Amino acid sequence: MMLTLLGGADEVGSLCLYLEDRGIKFLFDCGLTPSKPPKYPMRPSTVDLAFLTHAHIDHSGMMPWLCAQQGVDVIATPPTIAVGKMLLEDSVKVSTSEGFPLPYEKWDVKAMRRHFQEVTFGESVEVGDVEVVAHAAGHIPGATMFEVISDKSTLFTGDINTLGTHLVEGTSSVDCDVLIIESTYAGRNHPPRSTTEYEFLEKAREVVDRGGLVIVPAFAVGRTQEMLMILMNSGFEVWLDGMGRAVNKEFVKIPVYLRSLEKLRKAISHTRAIKNNSERSIVEKSEVVVTTSGMLDGGPVLEYLRNKRTDKDSAILLTGFQVENTNGRRLLETGEMLFGNVSHKVECEVGFYDFSAHADHMELLRFINGCSPETVVLCHGDNREPLAEDLIAEDFDVRMPMEGEAIEV
Repeated sequence: MMLTLLGGADEVGSLCLYLEDRGIKFLFDCGLTPSKPPKYPMRPSTVDLAFLTHAHIDHSGMMPWLCAQQGVDVIATPPTIAVGKMLLEDSVKVSTSEGFPLPYEKWDVKAMRRHFQEVTFGESVEVGDVEVVAHAAGHIPGATMFEVISDKSTLFTGDINTLGTHLVEGTSSVDCDVLIIESTYAGRNHPPRSTTEYEFLEKAREVVDRGGLVIVPAFAVGRTQEMLMILMNSGFEVWLDGMGRAVNKEFVKIPVYLRSLEKLRKAISHTRAIKNNSERSIVEKSEVVVTTSGMLDGGPVLEYLRNKRTDKDSAILLTGFQVENTNGRRLLETGEMLFGNVSHKVECEVGFYDFSAHADHMELLRFINGCSPETVVLCHGDNREPLAEDLIAEDFDVRMPMEGEAIEV
């Protein structure tokens, strides 16, 4: 078996795995990095069948290009298919408005729909003598690990979370010979989730009590729903703006992929939705707004920040990883943000709370040990070495290929 990471080898973003087994050429994920300008993976040669682990743009962002160029079918779960189209259409819109047009058009996203084939957890797809089995990844609803079974079993994790959240159950190890695993949080451990939730809610209460607006940027898929459930019993007046509203509607249609449909519905019912631009002025005098985008590179969050960036009573509470060269990373590192092409100082309070849906260093180690692989291939991380060192100390065969480097396993 030969595999090549065409993107996302030693960075978080643009994940794309090309795998050839018994003459069959598979592609797992084909994402882009939502930086300015966007970063793309290397272009794959002929692909027989593609698999998409989940809808986030760093995994799905170049799938429309692949389908348009090669007419390849894409295997994915119903939630990934439903919300992936929304994210991709929005990505085209945002990129065009920023002057960084993608190598495909909005109609390519629509055309991609006919290339999707649904799979659910526990089901398999057979291609010649190779079987590919779908397993729950625990990252967001519908997120999938794919196990390729032929002479050996090879597990590609995509993004995983081993701990349950309000939204989804955590994943479990799968016995395999070769494990290709994300390493986003290699070398770092998350604080206890209960502590993070408590500190987040306490900070929100402090901001509300002093008369400020709490701005909560959140990824539309996964993080928005998680934050609404965390805020559900807070007593705050919570507003929701952006694509998260549409994603909510899709998720409640597919309860089998949720930890609790009842809890998500209750959280949604406790939230007031922004339905038009004129309502944003009302929210600015309210308490909490959850809104896209999670990395501050577009969406309604910029409207709130334009008006509140000099208001020291208000706060922006970031809830997830901020990729390098995004507005969110710029804010954390410099205290400034780009509004259009102009950089402005942000004077309102800025906080970061680790609500990651990725497994941390220790959780990755436990997951890997549970899989008992002969070979571990680390990808999708900009700090793979600490994890590699711990695995080598346990006598694992560890590979850390660079982008474009073909390896045999």
